Amino acid sequence: MYKLVVVGGKLRGQEFVLKNGDNTLGRDSGCDIHFQVDGVSKKHITVTVTDDVLYVQDMGSANGTFLNGKLIKRATAKGGDKIALPNAILQIVHVREKKIVVKKKVASQSSREESIDDFLSGGQPPENLVGKMFWLFKYKVMPMFHGINQEYEWRVLLAIFTGLFAVSTITLTIFPVLQDSKEILLQEIANRGAHYAEEIGRINATALEQKNLERIDTTFLDSEEGVVSYELFDLDGRIVRPISRLNEYTNDPFSVQTGEWAKKNRDSRTVKKQLLENGQIGIGKKILSYNAKTGQQEAVGVIAIRFAPRTLAIESTKSSKLYLESLITSFLVAIIFFGIMYYLTLRPMEEIRFQVEEALRGRRRSIESKLLFEELNPVRNAINTSLQRIRELQRDETDIDPNDIESDTTYVNTLLEFMQGAQGPVIVLNSGKNLVSINTQAEDICGIRQSMAEGMNILDITKERGFAATLIELCDNSANNSGTAQQGHYELQGKQFNIFVTSLLGKDGFAKGFYISFVQDT
Repeated sequence: MYKLVVVGGKLRGQEFVLKNGDNTLGRDSGCDIHFQVDGVSKKHITVTVTDDVLYVQDMGSANGTFLNGKLIKRATAKGGDKIALPNAILQIVHVREKKIVVKKKVASQSSREESIDDFLSGGQPPENLVGKMFWLFKYKVMPMFHGINQEYEWRVLLAIFTGLFAVSTITLTIFPVLQDSKEILLQEIANRGAHYAEEIGRINATALEQKNLERIDTTFLDSEEGVVSYELFDLDGRIVRPISRLNEYTNDPFSVQTGEWAKKNRDSRTVKKQLLENGQIGIGKKILSYNAKTGQQEAVGVIAIRFAPRTLAIESTKSSKLYLESLITSFLVAIIFFGIMYYLTLRPMEEIRFQVEEALRGRRRSIESKLLFEELNPVRNAINTSLQRIRELQRDETDIDPNDIESDTTYVNTLLEFMQGAQGPVIVLNSGKNLVSINTQAEDICGIRQSMAEGMNILDITKERGFAATLIELCDNSANNSGTAQQGHYELQGKQFNIFVTSLLGKDGFAKGFYISFVQDT
């Protein structure tokens, strides 16, 4: 039995069983294999299966058909051959009956192919609290900013948020300090006002005991620094001092509030303090007198003083100056920070663009970078894979000099020597991803036997396409990234394993072999 396995392109991993006789493939729903991929014609190719041979025929497609890199109209094919169509690469697989003991808990293919909406919405949130918080921030809060990004350039948003960060930081750090300083000054002035009230009570003790408020002397307040005005009045609001307003009733807003406060507040020791207009501070306190009948101090009047201390104006000026200096300094630092972050982020993207252009001109085989930017690794891998597929689609075997292509043998032998000292499960594949060697530990966990599978493609020796697709993807990523080791995960025999794949590149730049090792995840 033969089947077509998609090993590259949008439908990668899907399989199509070929029946005996003609099998038409195309975008037309009436084809035996409905292949809905852009660039593929409605009826693109026919694959004819006989007992011992296959025939591939192009049905006059618009973009052509390649077999093993060569443009064809009709050609004989065999198991392992690759058919290249627009945006897809299919491999012919000859299925042999054998028992493969590999288990993997995976969802169906349709559920694994998530839509763009599922990708952007993040799917289901994680179970753990920390993961859920990050998920909520990324997929619930950030979409608002992504929406803003659709209206404004990224660099503009970066500048705006950097500026807001600077202002917010200064405001949240400097303002509390300035506020504490103002509170301390206000408390000092309140103590000063309370001292004046006590002084009035001390020098006017006799008059207060007789409740003769007209004899009270407050002239010392006229010469005190910072005192703008004051009113001494009885509990009914009748002004006693200054003498120029004797027997008038107070109508000053702060004095009225102080009188109401004095009637409601039974604690004679408290002081009313309040910030007023024009940078003034209001201080209010009850005037106490000794009552010989009760033997206690009782309130006989109220004093309300308006202060405009020079220290308050100085403090306000200093606070404004300090805030302005901090803000300017913060903005200068923010500008430098913006420049560093902007060009630090822009450099890897410019590097990718430049290297892609070089690769398209044939000056390099893959893109790579010395800059550490882990989030861009999937992008580089995807581009390298695309570049490899472009080369496979464009390559004409008649233009290749066999002398320019190195043999796998020397490189595979090197990997086999490494395998001799391996402590765990190891598989060695050649450049065509055919099995060269597998040790006993790997046989046990993968269900693959060396005696039955040697020389066969990895797709042919396991019915578990998820496992095969994982290995092929890791091999391709390593080959397309200058032989860099790639890591994946898979469940085998009910146990989770980390899979490490390293490719050995030849002098011609092609991967000559793959070293696959397994480490059980503890």
